[in-house]
Amino acid sequence: MSGKRQNIQLVLAFPVDGRGEAPEVAGEGTEPHTAGRRDESPATDEQWMERACERSNCKRALARVRGNRGSPGVDGMTVDELPGHLREHWPAIREQLLSGTYRPQPVRRVYIPKPGGGRRKLGIPTVLDRFVQQLVAQVLQEHWDRTFSEHSYGFRPGRSAHQAVEAAQQQMAAGRRWVIDLDLEKFFDRVNHDRLVARMARRISDKRMLKLVRAFLTAGVMEDGLVSPVDEGTPQGGPLSPLLSNIVLDELDRELERRGLRFARYADDCNIYVSSRRAGERVMESVTRFITGTLRLRVNQNKSAVARPWERKFLGFSLTAHRKPKRRIAPQAVQRFRRRVRELTRRTRGVSHERMVEDVARYWRGWLGYFGKCETPSVLASLEKWTRRRLRSAIWKQWKRGRRRYAELRRRGVNVQLAAKAAGSAHGPWRLANSPALALALPNAYFTALGLPSLHVRT
Repeated sequence: MSGKRQNIQLVLAFPVDGRGEAPEVAGEGTEPHTAGRRDESPATDEQWMERACERSNCKRALARVRGNRGSPGVDGMTVDELPGHLREHWPAIREQLLSGTYRPQPVRRVYIPKPGGGRRKLGIPTVLDRFVQQLVAQVLQEHWDRTFSEHSYGFRPGRSAHQAVEAAQQQMAAGRRWVIDLDLEKFFDRVNHDRLVARMARRISDKRMLKLVRAFLTAGVMEDGLVSPVDEGTPQGGPLSPLLSNIVLDELDRELERRGLRFARYADDCNIYVSSRRAGERVMESVTRFITGTLRLRVNQNKSAVARPWERKFLGFSLTAHRKPKRRIAPQAVQRFRRRVRELTRRTRGVSHERMVEDVARYWRGWLGYFGKCETPSVLASLEKWTRRRLRSAIWKQWKRGRRRYAELRRRGVNVQLAAKAAGSAHGPWRLANSPALALALPNAYFTALGLPSLHVRT
């Protein structure tokens, strides 16, 4: 299908209004988020669901869901099948949404490994439910985001984890060199549905929208063919969950601002900065009471602490103890990098070294997109050197025997004596990967030519 024909079909998936024009999405063209906050006020517009079903909002939601890809839900429908399904069934789906009778299907339970060990639970909605969640999320985001705290950085347009870490640096530079590092225990699993919907009802007067949000929260979870009911939590994996988490934790932000505290929050990771340990312990105790008593959430006592910022990690980074603190990669993140590179350069993988370099390069580029923002280039240089040694070791192992190794070294310009010495050595691949012979045969430029980028260059 040509691109032009595909675009026409996407447009035809949604009806136009009575004038034959695409209605504008409420909020388009408004000013982006600013530092100031607006007070909550009850919404007088009861047309929330109509705004969600407007054609322009639908087109944006469809493009977003298709761009995010993702695996099917419990019904097996793929992302590529969604446009055709909407072309055939959109009028009926729209009627269900406008009448308040739309019923989401259960989410499919999957588990992914956590960086620090254990498994994280995800709930994968059906592709159609992801589309409807995206419709709702876009309308709610436009209304809510402008009122969120300037200290909240997670899951928000134009905001990032890097900005949160930079905010932490600014607090340290201002002399607040103690941090209350708060970890909310199983936050996404413990969100109280009644409190969340009641908070949303302060601004949303459209009961259909509130009913739909609650339906997504209580849709249930399918695991091993059985559907389990859900009475708390907002499952990670759908487009609506991040926004709902910010609505829940906005109450925490407002409380911290009311107390005049300096903080940075990214989703459920929250760091509060104070000037002394005594102040930190006092704030930790009072904020914990607020979280457990008012928000009905739990603070993980084992992972939370009052400490120096350079002793803790925040969003994969830690900060140096200098007067002007620098961002550095947290030790745990370095360990994860090494573990992943070891997997990719395992000598028994059974792939060519060209494929091995390609896989490492792909991982590097994604990793650099985030950790390339660090301000300690010596760590990047060390990891780059270590990775190339891993690759040389794997290639030496692939050459296998002495005659093949000798021939490869000679073919790559190593002199007779050095090639013979390396090929006949009793040392293992890791030791020889650091030898002059392999440095000549497999120089840095060789890996660069195969597409391996430099970790020195910040993206």
